Amino acid sequence: MISTLAVVASRVGSLASISIDCPDADALAGFYRDLLGLEEVFATADRGIICLAGAGPMLTLMRVDTFVAPSWPQGPQHQQMHLDLAVDDLDSAVSSAIALGAREAEQQPAPDKWRVLIDPVGHPFCLSTVRPD
Repeated sequence: MISTLAVVASRVGSLASISIDCPDADALAGFYRDLLGLEEVFATADRGIICLAGAGPMLTLMRVDTFVAPSWPQGPQHQQMHLDLAVDDLDSAVSSAIALGAREAEQQPAPDKWRVLIDPVGHPFCLSTVRPD
């Protein structure tokens, strides 16, 4: 078993940001800013890259002109990653996310433990009450 100290001492760096491709960084940054209570800390002059901070690693939205929205749980463009957000009350969190522009996914694998939602440009994300022991 590797000790935590050994892992920290041997790492190259620490996680600074999670980047999400999208067709319009400004629009998606507003959604995630409000969903997670973040603030904008950096943007390129053309607003093609916007970094949000305030909850651990930054969340970076990056404009991609050839963006193709993922389809979940199956389809021609599979998801590459998704965010899991910790919440205390699923129903209230789902309602709040929908009010900001999300929609519920048709398939819900374990709706009593987590809910799959889709952000305004098609990325799935989960709201969950599951916590480590």
